[in-house]
Amino acid sequence: MEPLSWGLIIAQIFIQFIPVWIALFLTFALSISYKRRLGLYGKLFDSPIGMIGFAIVMFWVFTAVFADLIITHDPIGQISGMKNKVPGTPVPEGAAGYLHYLLGGDNLARDVFSRVVMGARRVLQIAPAATLFAFMVGITLGLPAGYFGGRLDTILSFLANLVLAFPVILLFYLLVTREIVETGIPMYLAAVLFAFPIIFMLILWQSRYFTQPATRNWLVSITLVIGVWAYLGLAFNADPFGVWGMDPNLLNVFVSVVFVNSPTVFRIVRGLVLDIQTRDYVAAAQTRGEGPWYIMLWEILPNARGPLIVDFCLRIGYTTILLGTLGFFGLGVSPESPDWGSTINDGRKLLSVYLHPALPPALALMSLVLGLNLLADGLREESLKD
Repeated sequence: MEPLSWGLIIAQIFIQFIPVWIALFLTFALSISYKRRLGLYGKLFDSPIGMIGFAIVMFWVFTAVFADLIITHDPIGQISGMKNKVPGTPVPEGAAGYLHYLLGGDNLARDVFSRVVMGARRVLQIAPAATLFAFMVGITLGLPAGYFGGRLDTILSFLANLVLAFPVILLFYLLVTREIVETGIPMYLAAVLFAFPIIFMLILWQSRYFTQPATRNWLVSITLVIGVWAYLGLAFNADPFGVWGMDPNLLNVFVSVVFVNSPTVFRIVRGLVLDIQTRDYVAAAQTRGEGPWYIMLWEILPNARGPLIVDFCLRIGYTTILLGTLGFFGLGVSPESPDWGSTINDGRKLLSVYLHPALPPALALMSLVLGLNLLADGLREESLKD
């Protein structure tokens, strides 16, 4: 069988991504049709920069969702004779899967194309969820620090500055090393950090439905049941039903991302609260006799959503880079994981001879971060018009 030309390689890659193209078309068609009813998200489609960033980000999101349909081979499987093969090389007869390695083989005879595609799922499983947890921690601590001030603000700001005093990459690197993991520190951090989403939701329901005890009790009960169930499974791998769970290596990386990002989110939220609490509508809520947490969560926080949404997008990009850096140093989720950092590192060793193992994952990482930055710029541009 003859190797594929570059034209055929590009055509075959385009065909493999057909589920992604369909999903992107439907997303844009529906979003543009109803953009006037979709708030800030709808306004994003008035910004060319925001639309480009959104398209890039959603391309990788849909790639992660449909990865099983897109890949041509097992991303960690090896086929004899395909080591360091150039793009378009046909696989030996009798080998399972697609007839060619579309982007060539790496130094362990694995399909680079399939590893890049599955790497998107690995990155998008961790980065957005870990960033969301970091925001829960930062918001829960930043709101009272900025609103009440005093000794609470001093203590929390000191702890945040203490963490921020360390170089981010170094701190992230240390938290996932074997020596630190063996001390149990990541599990202790998980026990503390993973409790914040439950605390946040309980305070949210209590402050909003304080005068409606029936509704409040119902929401609090559901939050406690699901929250404690998920907490036990994620933090301690103690879910008796096996619904919630996290591999130890994934837990270490996840907790590290949350711990490193939380202080920065705390400082942003604190600064926004110091500014917004001087507004007239906050004074009006205080005059009505509203409680402090109601004012923080239902008056101040909604009016800080613009900067927080923008920072959320940017922080996912930072987290993606951090995950790539960890994988590059061999400290990713697992040694054979198809994450982009590990794939770049595997291909780096042969850059003087072959570009194809390292270049596609590097471009994938760069494009996702670029898309997130453009999306954040578009959201910032539209939020300033409110």
